[in-house]
Amino acid sequence: MEKSGSVDSLGSKQSSSRQPSVDSLSSTSTSRSDRSSHAKAPSAVSSESVSTSNEFSPQLRGKVKTAAKTFQDSSKEPQLLPKETIQDVAKDVTYICPFIGALRGSLTVTNYRLFFRCIDRDPVFVLDLPLGVISRVEKIGGASSRGDVSYGLVCKDIRNLRFVHKQPEDTLKKSVFEVLMKFAFPVSNNLPLFAFEYSQEFPENGWKVYDALAEYRRQGLPNESWRISKVNDHYELCDSYPSALVVPVTIPDEELRRVAAFRAKGRIPVLSWIHPESQATVIRCSQPMAGVNGKRCKEDEKLLQAIMDANAQSHKLFIFDARPSVNAVANKTKGGGYESEDAYQNAELVFLEIHNIHVMRESLRKLKEVVYPNIEESHWLSNLESTHWLEHIKLILAGALRIADKVESAKTSVVVHCSDGWDRTAQLTSLAMLMLDAHYRTIRGFQILLEKEWLSFGHRFQQRVGHGDKNHTDADRSPVFVQFIDCVWQMTRQFPTAFEFNEYFLITILDHLYSCLFGTFLCNSEQQRVKEELVKRTVSLWSFINSQLDEFSNPFYVHYSSHVLFPVVSMRHLDLWVAYYIRWNPRMRPQEPVHLRHKELLAKRAELQRRVEELQREVANRATSSSSDRPGSPTRSITPVQTFV
Repeated sequence: MEKSGSVDSLGSKQSSSRQPSVDSLSSTSTSRSDRSSHAKAPSAVSSESVSTSNEFSPQLRGKVKTAAKTFQDSSKEPQLLPKETIQDVAKDVTYICPFIGALRGSLTVTNYRLFFRCIDRDPVFVLDLPLGVISRVEKIGGASSRGDVSYGLVCKDIRNLRFVHKQPEDTLKKSVFEVLMKFAFPVSNNLPLFAFEYSQEFPENGWKVYDALAEYRRQGLPNESWRISKVNDHYELCDSYPSALVVPVTIPDEELRRVAAFRAKGRIPVLSWIHPESQATVIRCSQPMAGVNGKRCKEDEKLLQAIMDANAQSHKLFIFDARPSVNAVANKTKGGGYESEDAYQNAELVFLEIHNIHVMRESLRKLKEVVYPNIEESHWLSNLESTHWLEHIKLILAGALRIADKVESAKTSVVVHCSDGWDRTAQLTSLAMLMLDAHYRTIRGFQILLEKEWLSFGHRFQQRVGHGDKNHTDADRSPVFVQFIDCVWQMTRQFPTAFEFNEYFLITILDHLYSCLFGTFLCNSEQQRVKEELVKRTVSLWSFINSQLDEFSNPFYVHYSSHVLFPVVSMRHLDLWVAYYIRWNPRMRPQEPVHLRHKELLAKRAELQRRVEELQREVANRATSSSSDRPGSPTRSITPVQTFV
């Protein structure tokens, strides 16, 4: 495989059959391809709020004819989605916009969205917000002398919204905001999430994008060293793991059950990815339950030895523990812990010093204070540094980079875990696989990566996001998945031609992480999704995206099937993702969204490719007719023109 980029001095020996490993985290990001040059930071674009005022640029939203949301000056209500119904309308509501001041208008609440329309401005101002984005609704102060009541909406996508509304004269009538709370938090009010109501039909069924066995076959599995076990067919071994697990052929199911008793939550070491040439593997699991007494499990030690033996290229195994070493030691008092190098022969333990979900939640809270609604220019850099957000992004990327380098350059198998193996572990394995395997850098490949490493392996989306749950103080909430997508965006900046998808694709995924319009990010595990029959009862986000691929395609993409990416992860090469975190500020938006320009480039490229094909056919036809006119002359072979637009 070809390699792009550079890594910190990781101590791996230079491969003789491959190009050299990379050297330093602080060096400039490079690529074997001339086209993988640095890109400027993309400009901000909003994907969920629509405004037609002068201060807010219109944004393109994904269009499918019946689901299109088009707002004209004459419109009085939102165009409803299938099964979306209006629950309440308030005529005299004031939206306190932090950028352009108070706006009076009407507020419509449906079972899916909040829709505010102000007609006092020319052109009309519109705010369209999926209720799933709302984290909490709070009444600010009491009623004023005029009977006005103020409500604050704290959103999961960085925004805070504030409205002022008159109390209903009929004291028995519910306020529009009380109705809003009912449908913003359906789970807390024993109502179904809107995803279970939504019935839009798309040309493609996105639930068929991922087939676990087909993905393992693509990787060449099963083979002589690895088998697909059915030990978790009914989720009895581990209820947060998928039903199909890839394990060494030398380890029987009975021993896997004993390993499950030794690993936290039963999350045993299983294969996520195998190198097509060296057979080095990326393995994921949870922490061993060693405890303060250093408890051992011979079956677990045998399993890790079998993982190492399955790779004939190396006689060493690297265990990457995502946690800070202090936290891993502290976990021993709770019965957890880490692998002892004495117990696991030829294994080297490395701590990646990535903090837990509580630290990440607090970091995002600080970032929100810094970027919304207004930015303090005089202290921008110091305020951003105080959030530690980019430091966390750096540590996650640096950890994934070390994993990818060990697999690619040192040809060594790696085991990755944190505490339970469903947060930091998912970040690290999926990012490392994105660096190692170009398939995951395509639109469909990335969808498969999310389905595999995040959804089927049990990242707790319901708990981390809090779909439809009013308990905003829940300690399980954390922006783990947001951080992962941020890391992917950082990589797309360093390698602008290596990814088939564009920035709008990543933002759309995050917007629908919260929207509860699709079933893709609901529930905590594969078992729960099967029980809730999500495939039958909800629509996949991939149905929506794959029905309009031009919206999400990168016009600069060049496919290299064996290209390995090594991004630079020093702080000076990382940027705040302005187009996501600061997109609500109208002063930060471009006049024309970047992905619109990308669509034009894609159309132009298709036009030029068609013209090249026409010219090739014309040349071939002329050559054929010329040779037939002169039967004595030898036939000339026409070499196809190779073009890159």
